[in-house]
Amino acid sequence: MQNIKEKVIESIKKLPDDVNYDDIMESIYVQQMITKGIEQLDKGESLSHEEVKERFKKWLK
Repeated sequence: MQNIKEKVIESIKKLPDDVNYDDIMESIYVQQMITKGIEQLDKGESLSHEEVKERFKKWLK
């Protein structure tokens, strides 16, 4: 299993050669949020489809 540093290095290697600092930071941030989301799902910290629909009803009024 890769550690965080190895994952970030692999992610950066996949970016195009003309990448800028903002693109690199965004890539790392997205990777971090995906990892966090998967960890939350593994812990059972998620919402059902119905719960999400209820929350969206409040926003879409």
